[in-house]
This record gives sequence, structure tokens and C-alpha cells, in this order.
Amino acid sequence: MASMDFLNTAEPVKAPVVRNIPAAEKPTLIGLSREDMGRALVEKGVNERQVKMRVSQLWHWLYVRGVSDFDDMTNVSKDMREMLKTHFTIARPEIVDEQISSDGTRKWLLRFPARGAGRPVEIETVYIPEEGRGTLCISSQVGCTLTCSFCHTGTQKLVRNLTAEEILSQLLLARDRLGDFPDRDTPAGAIVPAEGRKVSNIVMMGMGEPLYNFENVKTALLIATDGDGLSLSKRRVTLSTSGIVPEIYRTGSEIGVMLAISLHAVRDELRDMLVPINKKYPLKELLDACRAYPSLSNARRITFEYVMLKDVNDSLEDAKLLIQLLKGIPAKINLIPFNPWPGTNYQCSDWEQIERFADFINQAGYASPIRTPRGRDILAACGQLKSESERMRKVERMAFEAMMIVGHGEDD
Repeated sequence: MASMDFLNTAEPVKAPVVRNIPAAEKPTLIGLSREDMGRALVEKGVNERQVKMRVSQLWHWLYVRGVSDFDDMTNVSKDMREMLKTHFTIARPEIVDEQISSDGTRKWLLRFPARGAGRPVEIETVYIPEEGRGTLCISSQVGCTLTCSFCHTGTQKLVRNLTAEEILSQLLLARDRLGDFPDRDTPAGAIVPAEGRKVSNIVMMGMGEPLYNFENVKTALLIATDGDGLSLSKRRVTLSTSGIVPEIYRTGSEIGVMLAISLHAVRDELRDMLVPINKKYPLKELLDACRAYPSLSNARRITFEYVMLKDVNDSLEDAKLLIQLLKGIPAKINLIPFNPWPGTNYQCSDWEQIERFADFINQAGYASPIRTPRGRDILAACGQLKSESERMRKVERMAFEAMMIVGHGEDD
């Protein structure tokens, strides 16, 4: 039996010292499922009978009201707020740089703190205002493994996957900066949709291959489309992949969002060069996976991205083969004039050739919009996002045309 002598000590028992843990070292509540949030609260002493109510409170403050400070949770008791501040964080990432184009496109360079081993990392997120909608382009990885030969992002080696929190925080920060939460004001002079949400659509088309970070992307998108929180329609969320075939069906069945395929070529030998993952998952396997995508219909079409490269993939014979490849797949084909970047060997197709290509596809019954140039002065273009060590100097960035992802997702 343990000694009871301590009960007779003359000195009072001291309360344990609670170390003031820096926010960067604290676990975050952002990006946790309801179940995981409940478990985290129980571990810190919250009564199990109160957990469901506490999770609902936190969920509302994080994803409906958009708070990033526990002290703003006015219907949570002071003791509870102190416990949350001691053990958790809900802080936003650091904004290293914010650039605003003359057309309203915004690009944020965001820094996430090192949690545990490693060092802080930086990624880019882009917002594109359109008529009747605002689209946010979100990154899923720091760097990329795919080395697509026409893509600037692909020249930055993969550093690591982003966590569910880091993926979701890009949406929360954008809504903060645009005044898209209740009781928040839109910045003076900002170009945003005239009605409705400032961020109405999101696309997983930033840095990285989302399907190589499936679980974190899944968790983040399920929270973003949760009807009791951020409540984005799944028809307004598009995930873009270069063709990770085994995860395509899972995307439809487990996440249920719209799908976009970075296609860019209609022959395996060319796609092997442009999109090297094609060597592992060739065109037939990729398109068979697209035909089997859950809930595929004319109302839930797959978008095929096709970057227009002069004298590489822009002939009318390419257009004819494209139509043959997509037979039986409800589809939209986005034609992307190539965005130049330093060191590339590719050129953009002539505008007249792009229009001929688009006309041929339209006559075959497929929508084939040509993307409108956006964010020209801030290098915010598809395939041009890149961070940290090889970022171009700002004076160089202003010299290159840019354009961003538009027209993805439905308008329901």
C-alpha cells in the first residue's frame, strides 16, 4: 500500500504548472471530423455527456461564423475557452504575400508552421471572381511529384502533403480576407460577385496532385461540403487529377464532388512525355475509370483540361481523336492557352488555331470553352503556381501573362 504521509505535510500541495505552449506547437481543431474533435475534447477533460453539444458549438463558430480566436466564442464558458486556448489552436496560416490583379484575381502566398519535425512550408492559393460566382483554387501538396513537362509547379520537388487543416485553412483564410463570413465586411474596392457568396466554388487545382493525398483531401472536402458548416454544394467543388486511376472511383463514391482530368494529349506516346503518370495509367485505363465514375450524367459531367501547345497537340487530327476518346462520357473540354514561364520550351498555340480546335469540338456536341486570361500581372495561372526557393522575383512575375481556372462546377 502506498504511503499516506503526504497528507500530513505542512506545505500546501502545489498545482501542476501548465506550460504556455506556443500556438505553432498546439494541435489544431480545424480539419478534424466531429468524431475526432470529440475525442480530442474528452482527452482534455470534457465530460463525455457534454461532448456532442461542445462539438456542435465549436463547429458552428469555426465553420459558420469563421472565428479564429477562442475568445470570440461568446456562448462558450470562460473556463472552457481557457481550456481550449491552453491545449488547441484555430489560428490561420501566415500571409507572406498577397497580390491583387487589376481584374480582381487575388493570390496569397501562405506559410504554415512546422509541427513536430520539419520546417515551415509555403503554398499558393488563388481567388478568381467571375460573373455570378467566385472560385478559389486550393493546393493539396507543397510541390509536386508528377513533373508534367509544361507545368511550372511540377519543377518544384515534392516537400510534403498538406494536412486536412492546411487544405481547409486556405478556404477559411480566403473567406476572411473577402468578408465572406457573417458580420464581416468585403474589403473596399474588391472585385467580387454582386450577389451571394464571395467564394461559391472551389477547385483542387493548385499545387500538387490531390489524389496522392487522398485521405487529407477527402477529410477537408467533406468538412467544406458539410451542410451544418461551410455548406458548399458538392456540385460546386471540383477535384482535378492527372490520372491516378485507383483513386478516381473512390473520389466519386467517398467524396462525391465534380471531377476534372488533366488530359492534354490524345495519344499515349505524347501523353507519356507531357504527363508522365500516363506511363503507369495509360489513356485506356484512365478513360475506363472516367466512364465508371459514380453519378456521372449530363448534369454531372467530367471536365477534361487540355492545354494548347503550338505544333504539339493542337492539330484538327488531335481534335478528331479527342472526340473519339471521349465517346460515351458526359464531358466538357476546357481549352487552356499555354501560360509561359521562364525556361519552358513550349509555346502557346496561335489564337486562330485554338478557335478552329474549339469549333471542331463544339460541332461534335461538346462544350469547349477557351479560358479567358485572368490575373495577368501576378502570375496566378494554371501551371504557374510555385513557392519558396524558386519563386521568381516580383519584377519578373509582372512580365508574364497569367490566367486561372474559371467555369468549374455548377451554378445550382
